[in-house]
This record gives sequence, structure tokens and C-alpha cells, in this order.
Amino acid sequence: MKLNKKLLATGVLAASMFAGQAWGAVSAGEAAKLGDTLTPIGAEKAGNGGAIPAWTGGMTTPPAGYKGDGIYVNPFPDEKPEFVIDQSNVDQYADKLSPGQVAMIRQYADYKIPVYQTHRTATYPKDVMDKTVENATTVELIQNGNGLGNYESATPFPVPQNGLEVIWNHITRYRGGSVARNVGQATPTANGAYSIVRFQDEITWNSALTDYKKGQDDNVLFYFKQAITGPARLAGNVLLVHETIDQVKEPRRAWVYNAGQRRVRRAPQVAYDGPGTAADGMRTSDNFDMFNGAPDRYNWELLGKKEMYIPYNSYKLVDRDLNYDDIIKAGHINQDLTRYELHRVWHVRATLKEGERHVYAQRDFYIDEDSWQAGVIDHYDGRGELWRVAEAHTMQFYDKDVPWYAVEVLYDLLSGRYLVLGLTNEENNPYTFGAERHSRDYTPAALRRAGTR
Repeated sequence: MKLNKKLLATGVLAASMFAGQAWGAVSAGEAAKLGDTLTPIGAEKAGNGGAIPAWTGGMTTPPAGYKGDGIYVNPFPDEKPEFVIDQSNVDQYADKLSPGQVAMIRQYADYKIPVYQTHRTATYPKDVMDKTVENATTVELIQNGNGLGNYESATPFPVPQNGLEVIWNHITRYRGGSVARNVGQATPTANGAYSIVRFQDEITWNSALTDYKKGQDDNVLFYFKQAITGPARLAGNVLLVHETIDQVKEPRRAWVYNAGQRRVRRAPQVAYDGPGTAADGMRTSDNFDMFNGAPDRYNWELLGKKEMYIPYNSYKLVDRDLNYDDIIKAGHINQDLTRYELHRVWHVRATLKEGERHVYAQRDFYIDEDSWQAGVIDHYDGRGELWRVAEAHTMQFYDKDVPWYAVEVLYDLLSGRYLVLGLTNEENNPYTFGAERHSRDYTPAALRRAGTR
């Protein structure tokens, strides 16, 4: 599937029109919609008169059977698909799918999209939503859209005016303040053979540090540390990232500790289309978390909102009764374990700026209105061919008021391979929210302490 050259040109024109303007803060009148016709983070409260219901606060009460131990049970265990989209009927539903999703269905006879009843479960803590309402009239885009002004926390642009604001909402969305995870990643061959790479990673917002003081490292959005714990040949290697808010003014700071060499080194390649950690060439650095990092290499165009079938409430994929063989199959994950629902998404198109370099010439983002998380992203190569399709199988961490991903999957249409990241079914202590972290935990010297073999 080729790039749409007319829309590509439109995106470049739109970006050039915005280049000299101040973006961001909306009027008090626009902000007054938050909590009225819009949810506190900017989604439409009303339903669509059909499959999409009104938002009534999200899922704030854990379902019966949840023991409070971080092992998340399915709140909808008895629901069955209302219908299934496959090769026999994909044309009927193509207007509510991305081109990449349609391509996956056409490429694999056993790839299907089971569509369930829509539940608007996404919500955030009250203080996060209150801060989001405040941000609407204060936060601005700076550095031609590549940084945030007057920003501290929460969603910066709940009433977005352009594509960059939507993308910043995804990048900055709340994920629990300070969270540690034990997760698995696999990159199956075309015939389905795989091995698991295990990670112990953590993400801590600057303001969530136990020793945080206002003005301390205030260009840092969050700190990220990722240690490989298996297999043995990779165990002990550690990545540390200081994610800066304005990455043009101050590029992302990154270091790696190599257990074999017992050395800490700066890692400028951990950005843009640098190789993803232990990913066998199946993702770029900025594919992690669906998209992360500086947006400066692309022009961003907001194409509006649409209704779309996206992965949602994907609790089957964290079922502790499953093992990884149940999930990982040749060509794609086991779609019988997936759940898709009809939701409204923001459609944002990123096109590579003239003179910039990246392996993806265009990326089409479909961002969930209720959580600001990317649900689906289609990636095009330099020839304009559809190349990779990313799907985020989301869930609501209902005891923490955090929407996040159960697993992320990135399909390569050309090689027939894929990457799946975030698997927890066979991991101990998969999530620890509220982890206490000090600034000294995120220094280069801490890497050596974290690296064991």
C-alpha cells in the first residue's frame, strides 16, 4: 500500500503554516468543556447513539475475584464476540480499520479481529484529571512544537488543536508515577519459533522521586531503567534513559552498561531509528511504548477523529493460566485471545521532514480519545510501502486508575515476523506501582549496581 502523496503534501503545508505560531493553551471557554461535554482529559463524554456508550467515569472498582495482588482478572469473563472480522468480510468493515489491520487480515488467513461490546473503562486518578484541566489554559508548545512550556505533569493538551499536541498527550500520559515491571519479549521467526528475553524495567516521573524538589532537573520528564534478566547470554546488560521534555534543547540522555565488558557508556543510538534492545532488528528505539522520544524529525498533521476497532480491555492476554506458547504463534499472536472494541480515535499522520533521516517515511497514529494511548500505528518505508503494523492491546489497571498496555505487538508485513513485548503470564511480580525511587537510582553509577550476571 502506497503513501497518499496528496495528503503528504497537505501535511507539509500544514506544518509550515504552524511553524511561526504559538501553540497550546486554549481559552477559558474552550477549557470549560472539560468535565461538561468532554471528560476531564478531553474525550467526548457522550456516546455515538450506537455501540459506543457514554463515559461515566471509567472502571474505578476492581471486579469480583481480584485479590489486590497485581494479578489482574478479567472483569468481562462471560462476554463473547459480537462478530469477527476476517478475510470473508473485511471489506465490509474496512472503514473502521487501519490500512495495516486490513493488510494483516488479507495476508494471514487465520488473522481475525474479534469485536466485543465496547466498555469505556479508561480513567485516571482525580489529581491527574484536575491537573489536566488546569493544563488546558497554561501549557504551550515551544521550540516549534518540540518541547513543552509551563508543564509539570498530567495530560498537557486535553483540547488539542493540532497533531503534535495529540502526540505529546500520548508521550506524557500518566502511567502510575513510579512503576517497576517484569516482562517478556519475543521475536518469533516466520515459522513461529521463539525464545524469550526477560526484562526488569522501571519508569519514574521526575516529580515522583522521593527526593524531588521543584526545579530539580526540570527538563526531565521521566527516568527509565531496563535490565535484561534472561537469557544468560544477555543477562546483566542495563539501559538507563533520562527522557528530556525538550529534546532539541537537550537531547535524551542515555547510557548502557555492558555486563561482558563491565563498562558504562553513553548511548546516543538509543533514539529515533536506533535499534531496539535485544529486538533482533524488529523494532526501532522509538517504537517502544508504541512511540516515544523527540518528534522533531516529522511533520505532524491532525486528520481528525474517527470510529475504529482497536484492541481494548485485553485481559485475556494477561491470564496467568496461559503460557507463552498459547499466545505466540507463526505470523501473529493468537487472535482468539484478543479483544477489539469500537472506540473514537484521533488520527495523526507523521511525514518525514525534507533532509531528515528515519527508516519510516510515514507513520499513521490512531490515538484512543479516552486514554491518549496509541492503539494502532501503521508504518511506511522510504518507498511508500506499508511495512509494519503496531497494535497496543490495552487494559485498565483498575486498582491504580491507570490505562496501559497488556502487550505491544509490531508486525512486519515484509518479513512475516513480529515482535511482542510486555508479556507477563510466566513472570513473577509483573507490576509494582508506587515503587519508591531516589534520584541516585538513575545515575550512570547506578548502572553497574543494577547489572548482574
